[in-house]
Amino acid sequence: MSDLQLTLLGEDGALRRIPLAEAPAFARPTAPLRSRVVYAAVHVVPLVHGDNTPGAPARIDWDATLAFRRTMWSRGLGVADAMDTAQRGMGLDPAATRELISRTADAARAALEDPEISAVFPAGATVSDLVVAGVNTDQRTEQDLSLDEIVEAYVEQLRATEQAGAGAVLMASRHLARTARSAADYEEVYRRVLAEASAPVVLHWLGTVFDPQLGGYFGSDDPAVGADTLLRIIEADTTRIRGVKMSLLDDAAEIAVRERLPEGVRMLTGDDFHFSHLIVGDGAVTTGADEQQVRGEYSDALLGAFAATAPAASAAVQALDRGDVDEARRILDAAEQLGRHVFSAPTYHYKTGVAFLAWLNGHQQAFTMVGGMHSARSLPHLSRTIELAAATGNLEDPALAAERWHAMLRLAGYEIEAPSASHDRAALDDLAPALTGDLA
Repeated sequence: MSDLQLTLLGEDGALRRIPLAEAPAFARPTAPLRSRVVYAAVHVVPLVHGDNTPGAPARIDWDATLAFRRTMWSRGLGVADAMDTAQRGMGLDPAATRELISRTADAARAALEDPEISAVFPAGATVSDLVVAGVNTDQRTEQDLSLDEIVEAYVEQLRATEQAGAGAVLMASRHLARTARSAADYEEVYRRVLAEASAPVVLHWLGTVFDPQLGGYFGSDDPAVGADTLLRIIEADTTRIRGVKMSLLDDAAEIAVRERLPEGVRMLTGDDFHFSHLIVGDGAVTTGADEQQVRGEYSDALLGAFAATAPAASAAVQALDRGDVDEARRILDAAEQLGRHVFSAPTYHYKTGVAFLAWLNGHQQAFTMVGGMHSARSLPHLSRTIELAAATGNLEDPALAAERWHAMLRLAGYEIEAPSASHDRAALDDLAPALTGDLA
């Protein structure tokens, strides 16, 4: 047990101290993960000295951004990029989005040449196995587009993404949500776009808790009615569909769709509130002659929460591969507890928590975000975030995390004891330019 202490800040401004445990020993995989397909939806790291103020084009620290993706691959996790976790539509502009997809695909290509990373993906893995990327219509700045224009915008991004080598995630379009007048309009647009896909794609159903502008998607505010539309789109040509990512924060709705999916189409949960039982599933574990298999219904995963809990996510799937359902559930339950706080209302500000945890865990120099969005959560909210990360085993280096958090509190005017000498003090000297945003 570590003798480190963590100082926390309450909603009333009072400080309290708790013991800080050592990081759990989550081992990196030495072979491909078998039981589940898992993608972590990852964020972008801005240049500390860049003009990443609200409304300014994103200025990205490409080295740190791509290094973070490499940490996902080293854990056996795929990367889902250029989606809402990367602040798409909330700081990440279309030009930066396209560059991000291209650079991440190139980094995945290079990663496949690294024996340590290629060893944790199946033999013959391609760039599209390591990275999928969002395809949308957001390069068009007009508020309203016709259905023909929406198809053209989707196809333009689809072709660019496929040319880069990444798999495509066909995201929900704000333009389509505004223009469509019926379920038939959604079916027409998706049919025409899917006809242009050169490889199977993932469909993404994003709920209004993540984006209030997507009300009535798939033709109804009733998830059951929208699900009928979604399933008709899939069933029209299942060879074009790799899977479906559902992000409604409604586990019953996800299970209802999952049970109706055609064979070969995966359910990739995007439910950051309920992912533990959805991923583990309801099946029994049986041990075969050569390997252990998990039988029964379950969801694979494409989660923003796993950007903040990648070591735990990898360890949970490794446990499933060993047939240890109880251990997998224990790890995922803990990660879900943290996820419920990070994704608490207003849910679309969860990205602040993801970037905060990346900073605490040493994956970026500063707690900054494009668009100045690091100011979107309060200090007490962030205090609870680090508390839960510590309690659930999701601080990769607790001493470093405590030093950075305590420095943040000191900059906010709180008298906190000097950090331990376990880390280079120079790391703390970098914090001053990193915390210039509104922390309240």
